[in-house]
Amino acid sequence: MAGDSFDVVVIGAGPGGYVAAIRASQLGLKTAIVEREHLGGICLNWGCIPTKALLRSADVYESIQHAQAYGLSVTGASFDLSKIVDRSRKVAKQLSGGVGYLMKKHKIHVVDGAATLSKGSPAPLVNVALKAGGTRTLTAQHVILATGARARTIPAAGLVPDGRLVWTYKEALVPDTMPGRLVVVGSGAIGIEFASFFRALGSDVTVIEALDRILPVEDAEISAHAAKQFTKRGIRLITGAQVKALTPGASTVTATVEVGGKTETIEADRAIVAVGITGNSENLGLEALGVAIERSHVVTDGLGRTNVPGLYAIGDITGPPWLAHKASHEGVACVEAIAGLHPHKLDTNRIPGCTYSNPQVASIGLTEEKARAAGREIKVGRFPFNGNGKAIALGEPEGLVKTVFDARTGELLGAHMVGTEVTELIQGYGIAMTLETTEKELMETIFPHPTLSEMMHEAVLDAYGRVIHI
Repeated sequence: MAGDSFDVVVIGAGPGGYVAAIRASQLGLKTAIVEREHLGGICLNWGCIPTKALLRSADVYESIQHAQAYGLSVTGASFDLSKIVDRSRKVAKQLSGGVGYLMKKHKIHVVDGAATLSKGSPAPLVNVALKAGGTRTLTAQHVILATGARARTIPAAGLVPDGRLVWTYKEALVPDTMPGRLVVVGSGAIGIEFASFFRALGSDVTVIEALDRILPVEDAEISAHAAKQFTKRGIRLITGAQVKALTPGASTVTATVEVGGKTETIEADRAIVAVGITGNSENLGLEALGVAIERSHVVTDGLGRTNVPGLYAIGDITGPPWLAHKASHEGVACVEAIAGLHPHKLDTNRIPGCTYSNPQVASIGLTEEKARAAGREIKVGRFPFNGNGKAIALGEPEGLVKTVFDARTGELLGAHMVGTEVTELIQGYGIAMTLETTEKELMETIFPHPTLSEMMHEAVLDAYGRVIHI
């Protein structure tokens, strides 16, 4: 049918898929998008956005507890978990509806259903089992996979959520009760954010990490600083530990943990499993098409092209980093390549990473350790939050900004931060890296006073022995 023929068909309407569809439409390509659950995908509905709404409630509540430090008097402060969750769900619903509006605005044909692929030319056929019943086959010149990823499980250790006592991020977003004791398995961004949220509302939280430090992808110095602050807030951190079993009982769950050759059991009311990501590459017909897949992730060439003609993949299904902004950027680059615009391949070294815990953590580029391992001669700068007037005025003097430069060329290799609002600050260094700025331009840039951003300037100055305020 002519109505089922498109220039581009996108499978998955998350931040990679819907952005790719919009860009395709902007470039004059007739576009359809297939989504089996919610417009906006996991990010808008069950990830980035609702998590931040929960964390905002926790931040406000935690701030109230310290009102006296600001000369304020607050009595009888309490929270209603159901209302916190309800606010989070409303925020997600609003944004999902916004994606629907964008699809209409750009005349993108939305197909509600689950897609599978079969052989076709010039691109695979897209066969959709419609939500409303029946099936539909779409043909296209180009098909883009944006099916995302899901939480990883480890059945051998009992790290398989049951939705009752053992949660994934999805159950943790809509808790029916506030656990008095919570175990979080995994200390990446997802695990740490939930640990921060539940601790702020009073849970006794234990985080278990297999590696030797929390937030293991971050710079070691930043990780250590964050760990100190989390511990100060009452979160117990167990690193270098293996969870041998996670055993649900009638009303509690028991974690059997091996640390340094000794075994410890930890009883909790709930557990959250946050041990990684698995690509949603199954049940799509990829194997029959001969699509190259490595460890559940589709292999691409940096512009979304797979080894199968006419088939592309973007976002979480292509592997780490599993970030919404990476997916969106990949979607734009992929579509522009399809349209013959010659975009740059994605440089994963220039993708900011953010953890929205308290304190926040943000980074871009090489850590000090990786820069040295790569054989680079480097200059490292640091500036503490307690040397910044705005941070002190905010009552947030704990934190650190760190920069890593190539000593020979002045290239900014990486930047790493921990402290309040650093997730908003990191993009300044992102722009600097995109523009291939050296330390000279950063030093000559005028930063407004009083702002937290002044610490970014000082951390550059410190790398070259010119720091002012410490």
